[in-house]
Formats: sequence, C-alpha cells, structure tokens
Amino acid sequence: MTSGIKITSNEMRYIALFESITGATVKDCIVDEAQNRVIAIVKEGDIGMAIGKGGKNIRLLEKMTNKKHEIIEYSDDAATFIKNALKPARVREIRVSERPDGKKIAVVTVNPKDKGVAIGKNGKNAERIRFLAKRYFQIQNVSIT
Repeated sequence: MTSGIKITSNEMRYIALFESITGATVKDCIVDEAQNRVIAIVKEGDIGMAIGKGGKNIRLLEKMTNKKHEIIEYSDDAATFIKNALKPARVREIRVSERPDGKKIAVVTVNPKDKGVAIGKNGKNAERIRFLAKRYFQIQNVSIT
C-alpha cells in the first residue's frame, strides 16, 4: 500500500468491525459521509470472504452501521485495481499513460452497456475510482469511455 495514507480513528473502528465480521483483511477504509457509504479495500484474494455467502456479511454490516458498504479487492497493479473497483462493469481495456508534464492518466474502456454502471448515479462510481487511483497510484485523472 502507498505510504502516507492516513486512517482516522473513525475509519479504524469500521476496519475493526469489518474484519471481526468477515474475517477478511482490510488494507484501507474510506468513510464517505456525503454518499453515506463505507469503501473497504481488502487484501487480494479476500473479496469472497469479505462479501460472505450470498452477501450475508455486507447485509449485516449495512444493517449495523446504517451505511452502504462497497468492497474493492486491492492490487499492486493500477490497471487491475481500477478493473476491480469498476466491477460489475465489464472493462474492455485500461490504458495508463504519463503526459509530458509528468501527470499520470488512465483511460478506461468499458462495454457500452455497462457505461452507466461504471459511472454510477450522479457520477459517484467515477468519482470513487478517481479518488482511489490518485490515493494509491498518483493517477491524476481517470476517464471512462
């Protein structure tokens, strides 16, 4: 995980609750009060354990916290991480490139039928992926086409 990420005490409480209920290892947690959601980044391979059979862990967490829980599987590879964060949208291609000014950008091509899912209502999924790409991989912008 990228160094320099600060986790608040509130986020630590969510991580402890999440780990005790699911048994999955949480690498990071973002509490988004504006969207009333918690975004948990779990260790590679722990996504199934985090969700639970039939989504039971997610339902329990949402009932306990009164917030929507979104789980993303971490990857050290920027393209794989972005693909994981955009699920269930089917990603066709991800190109990460560096502009002449040194800023990194990512262009994500999704199945046309999944574009709405990738962007999300009022752009909330696109906003989430831009935030996470910047937080972990110093990618300045992510465009979804």
